[in-house]
Amino acid sequence: MASADRLKQITDAVRERGSVGVAELAGLTGASEMTIRRDLETLAGQGLLERFRGGARSLVLRGEEPPFALRAAEGLEAKRRIAEVVASLLTDGESVVLDSGTTCLEVAHALAGRRLTVMPLSLHAANALTGAPGPALLLPGGRPRPGELALTGPLTQASLASLRFDTAVIGCCGLTAADGLTAYDLEDAAVKRAAIASSRRVVAVADGTKFPRTALAHVAPVSALHTVVTDATAPAEETEALAAAGVDVRTA
Repeated sequence: MASADRLKQITDAVRERGSVGVAELAGLTGASEMTIRRDLETLAGQGLLERFRGGARSLVLRGEEPPFALRAAEGLEAKRRIAEVVASLLTDGESVVLDSGTTCLEVAHALAGRRLTVMPLSLHAANALTGAPGPALLLPGGRPRPGELALTGPLTQASLASLRFDTAVIGCCGLTAADGLTAYDLEDAAVKRAAIASSRRVVAVADGTKFPRTALAHVAPVSALHTVVTDATAPAEETEALAAAGVDVRTA
């Protein structure tokens, strides 16, 4: 088994079971226990799990958002395809507020050569756009959440309230036709609402894993969304319900 495949299998097993021993992981992957111990050290260093003597445990509790490093490695190709579709929806000269999250980070990469004005709502996305040849970059105030580096708080909301954007690109933790857009973090949800309120058009990005999931904090009903960009793994009953509600659903 290739190293990357083994690391993913270990990460998935720890996330699904909560905690797993070295011997069990060795049996699962067919690797030696020495190799598994090295793999666990590597994954712990990336913030994907926590080591303990004889095994590893997940950092994700029920109802919590998985760590940014873990989400960034999942479904990367689908997120890149979603980002390309989002980029195709934007016209040169537009002003865009770009939400935090791993899919929006891929959107930032896709916009790096475009003639746009972009306000990123995370330091990850800001870093991806800094020095890029196309976009004019606006930076909001605010406090970055540890790990996530999403900007939150009254300074971020005030920055958004003082501007009017052509398009908001909004990520989410959950999306259903019934409950709309939801997030795990209350402050993050407040920033998303402020971005939506300051924009003429709202494009939500959600890979198939976000359906039909509802997180703790409500952001907006589907009536606030103009377009949803997702991938082919999104359940048909949800995308059809969104379309029936008047949302333009694009599949990457």
